[in-house]
Amino acid sequence: MKIAIVTINDPSLESAQHLLRYLSEHECYIFNKTKEGSYEGVSFHTFSKIDDILPTAWDGFDALIFLMATGAVIRKIAPHLKDKASDPAVLIMTLDLKRVIPLLSGHLGGANELANELTNKIEGCVNFVTTASDQREVLAFDMFAKTHNYAISNLKSLAEVSNAIINKKQVQVITYPPMVEELKAFEGYKEENFVFVLPDDLESFREDLPSVYITPQKLPNSALQIHPQAIVLGLGMNRDTPKTEIANAVKRFCFEHGLVESQVTKLASFEAKSDEVGLLEYAQEKNLPLEFFNEEDINALTQEFSPSQATKFFNIKGVAEPASLLASKNKTLFLSKRVYGAVTVAASF
Repeated sequence: MKIAIVTINDPSLESAQHLLRYLSEHECYIFNKTKEGSYEGVSFHTFSKIDDILPTAWDGFDALIFLMATGAVIRKIAPHLKDKASDPAVLIMTLDLKRVIPLLSGHLGGANELANELTNKIEGCVNFVTTASDQREVLAFDMFAKTHNYAISNLKSLAEVSNAIINKKQVQVITYPPMVEELKAFEGYKEENFVFVLPDDLESFREDLPSVYITPQKLPNSALQIHPQAIVLGLGMNRDTPKTEIANAVKRFCFEHGLVESQVTKLASFEAKSDEVGLLEYAQEKNLPLEFFNEEDINALTQEFSPSQATKFFNIKGVAEPASLLASKNKTLFLSKRVYGAVTVAASF
């Protein structure tokens, strides 16, 4: 993390220099009122008023550690608060480095993690964490998303979900089998808090429970949504299909299904398409790996796929759907193929 340590007098500056030994794995800077220069390679920057440095520090650092009074910090940072998805981590420490308060952006900003790191390194240091899910040691969906590098939509709905879990009530998670197992393995998971609904079993959906959707797609509802980002597109196309037609098909597929192209991390197809110039050019332009599978790979799959002309011409179960499935991490085909002129697109994750 890029960390700004803010001090206001000589005792707090001395504490900041001691603090540096516990933050050697991070990129640190010290802001103070009295001294220019550096200490053990860490630069000092002077200021007259905290208001002068906060705009730069707020947007330019991952975390701010204040060695000063809590009330003063709250008054100074208040005008800069935006939202929990973008505010930096803010921590307050006592001059003896024996008390740390992760004040702001505990989960997504990393304040709680940084506070835990410091208490693990500094003998006798106590972490005054106030986040309820951490105190109750229950699963926090924002930490689940952050840990796995998943995006979040409708973050305002997190409070309802978190409060239900903290109050030992149930929440409903609509997702795919691999995500169920991933969630069950996450810190704080308790079986009694969760009801799972699979896409093939939506008749079990309950209107009376707070809902969380874990899917690559952004859905048209206001519920909390968590989006895995590593999507594989399976592509099939007629012979000599140009790059522009493939690109347009992918754009339309993503638009129609609530995806963004930046989620696509790999392309896949049948080995007979390995000499398609348009496909090769498209993969190169997007700087995406392109994986090809043979007849044996595809026909060894036990899943059922949409009817395909590839069965007639190549004696295989399909191209776009099985290729995307084979190339994906979780082996989950979440969008069946769509045909756009000469191009067929399917998506797995």
